[in-house]
Amino acid sequence: MGPIRIAAKIVFAFVLITVAWVGIYRFVPVPFTWTMMGDLLSGHTITKDWMPLSEMDPDMARAAIAGEDSRFCSHHGFDFKAMAGAAARNAQGGRIRGGSTISQQTAKNAFLFQGGGYVRKAFEAYFTVLIETLWGKRRIMEVYLNIAETGIGTYGANAGAIRYFNHDASRLSPTEAGRIAAVLPLPKKRAAIDPHGFVRKHGNTLSRRVSVVRNDGLDSCLRT
Repeated sequence: MGPIRIAAKIVFAFVLITVAWVGIYRFVPVPFTWTMMGDLLSGHTITKDWMPLSEMDPDMARAAIAGEDSRFCSHHGFDFKAMAGAAARNAQGGRIRGGSTISQQTAKNAFLFQGGGYVRKAFEAYFTVLIETLWGKRRIMEVYLNIAETGIGTYGANAGAIRYFNHDASRLSPTEAGRIAAVLPLPKKRAAIDPHGFVRKHGNTLSRRVSVVRNDGLDSCLRT
């Protein structure tokens, strides 16, 4: 068997396995991620409590859209305008900012590991196309809000709400949703309870933007 045929078989097997993997997660809660494994290996306990999007306060998704991806409902996985803007800001120096969409972050969190440079980004793009094709926006947001880190060893908005506010994510004030969303970019360095500095300021900003997301229909793809 020649090298070309071997390579073709490997590619075919990879596509078959990954499509099946993504297809299963379309219906089954994501049980574990590589990021969770990293926390376990670092000695942290894992806290997570899956909540369907239909049961979660809609202001949580709105806060995530406001803070992470305002064009979530209008792009197909990649926001090239945001990526170009992030590249321009980064070229000017200062704090590095990314242009990843919620879809890209979900693909990374569900199927890949943190870091990895351009190789990981290439696989991230591949899985982003798959979840946009096989899942749709509601499932992408549901998975994102259930596996994204909301604190050290804490995964998902529901576990974060219980940790920080002593109640589940079925009822969140705009302020609470905004503060959880403010933690998402750097969950190991920020806390939503008794926040200070950037988390308080950014969280309050996101809480005000929740109504903008709702009134402007930026969450239209999530409404039933």
